[in-house]
Amino acid sequence: MEAAVPHSPVETELTVTSPEQMRELGRKLAKLLRAGDLVMLSGELGAGKTTLTRGLGEGLGVRGAVTSPTFVIARVHPSLGDGPPLVHVDAYRLGGGLDEMEDLDLDVSLPESVIVVEWGEGKVEELTEDRLQVQIHRAVGDTVDEVRHVTLTGLGERWATTGLSVLTA
Repeated sequence: MEAAVPHSPVETELTVTSPEQMRELGRKLAKLLRAGDLVMLSGELGAGKTTLTRGLGEGLGVRGAVTSPTFVIARVHPSLGDGPPLVHVDAYRLGGGLDEMEDLDLDVSLPESVIVVEWGEGKVEELTEDRLQVQIHRAVGDTVDEVRHVTLTGLGERWATTGLSVLTA
């Protein structure tokens, strides 16, 4: 049996200058997502992870207000149409790796859902080789607090042919 050829990561970078632009980025990104996708969000507190996820929820057409699930750890937002549900996870308070995440049954939800995990580094990578990592950085030294630099990195076969560059248009 032949070994799978690893795919090079696909990366795109953009600058976001307002919370509304961050939501719009989420709405655009939602058009690229499908059931089985894992999106990992990283960035300091207040960077815009939940704002981006709110846009994803709007773009996916899911039920319920997308808010930070910090205290409940995970929220499921069912689709209002025929799209996949959105599972929004905040792993900030979870110290362990995938072992602690197993209680959330993300591996069971993944095939039929879009799973977005805030603070998931070192905790959810084992769920799938195909994932989209989104890093949000505040512009250092910028006089405008709203400026963010966003780097999207698609890993695995799923993202090898997905045109992330459409997000910069």
